[in-house]
Amino acid sequence: MSNNPFETALSTLQEASKMANIEPNVVKYLSKPKRIFQFTIPMKMDNGDYEIFDAFRVHYNDARGQVKNGTRFVPDLDLDTVKALGFWMTIKHAVAGIPAGGGKGGVRVDTSKLSEGELERLSRAFIRKLPVKGAWVDIPGADIGTSAKTMAWMLDEYEEINGFHSPAAINDKPAETSGTLGSMEATGTGAFFVTMEAIRDRKVPDGATVALQGFGNVGRIAARLLSKEGYKIVGVADLSGGVYDSNGLDVDKLEAYVDEHRGVGGFPGERTIDKDEVLELDVDILMPSAVQSVIHEGNAKKIKAGMIVECANGPVTPDAEKVLEEQNIHVIPDVLANCGSAIVCSFERTQGLTDEYWDLDRINSKLKEQITKAYRETMETAEGKNTSMRNAAWINALQKLQKSMKARGWV
Repeated sequence: MSNNPFETALSTLQEASKMANIEPNVVKYLSKPKRIFQFTIPMKMDNGDYEIFDAFRVHYNDARGQVKNGTRFVPDLDLDTVKALGFWMTIKHAVAGIPAGGGKGGVRVDTSKLSEGELERLSRAFIRKLPVKGAWVDIPGADIGTSAKTMAWMLDEYEEINGFHSPAAINDKPAETSGTLGSMEATGTGAFFVTMEAIRDRKVPDGATVALQGFGNVGRIAARLLSKEGYKIVGVADLSGGVYDSNGLDVDKLEAYVDEHRGVGGFPGERTIDKDEVLELDVDILMPSAVQSVIHEGNAKKIKAGMIVECANGPVTPDAEKVLEEQNIHVIPDVLANCGSAIVCSFERTQGLTDEYWDLDRINSKLKEQITKAYRETMETAEGKNTSMRNAAWINALQKLQKSMKARGWV
């Protein structure tokens, strides 16, 4: 099977919909996005040259509410990836019990080659040229290559266009622009809460070993919190390189090093590893926290971890998952493991619409409550139907989507 992420999403849809007895017309409806926006952004660079950037935005399904989240600025972005991410976000919101649909978008660009001014102009141009947006329609959030800073620029541009303040129109903003506390840490924090539930369920011993591919907003937060609980982070790698140490890495020092050197490569340890080797370490818990399709048919048999927590979107392909099941490797799926950001973005929109802003303790408490509930519902379905956690999460989500679509008269 291809490692195309949209084909991966459709494969899971087909399998889970049969187990959930989802009506064929619902499956047909969910097999394609509701809307696709594809446009270009011509921009004058600092040196006077013009570049034309390809941009995308997908409204995958809005049966449960306004679409929202994810704006990715990466050099290899394509439409199938955006469609898959929008679909996963649709499922993720349903899994987490959030009354929202799934949206995703971004720009094909290498941000490392942009100046600060160029990044700001591109961020503003993206929101300016996006045809449909706003708190009741489509709410972009941050993703790979974007940040609280870029989302603040987008909010400012949106408000300049409309002539009024609308803090709920953009997610993942800094608190100084009516954002929510804990927003950028939410995916990693949520993944930590889910991992702790799985650790208890599967009786993983104290001091168990953990490896992570990716050490951005998601990986570093999950590593930090697991390390504080006494779990041993033995391997970390990203595009710049990686490090392994059987005694456990000092996560605080690793974070400081990455902040200074913009990558894990070169951090001292027992031995160096790369982004592929980290996936094959003999550890209790593996957390792919970067991009999609990194565990595939070609390397699935080399995976030795007892449990995989999908902090990234779609890191395990369907063919690989069959191999992992044969090896009795337990997979916590992306639509559950990394839905913390979706949950906190829902909080952010609520706060923006009501002008009532919450402290971090309340946000994390509500995040833990909601994501733990989603985990328990997924476990119950997995056990009741004797299926994988991925199928169980999708079954629960598809049943909710079917109810919404039928209530609206779509099918």
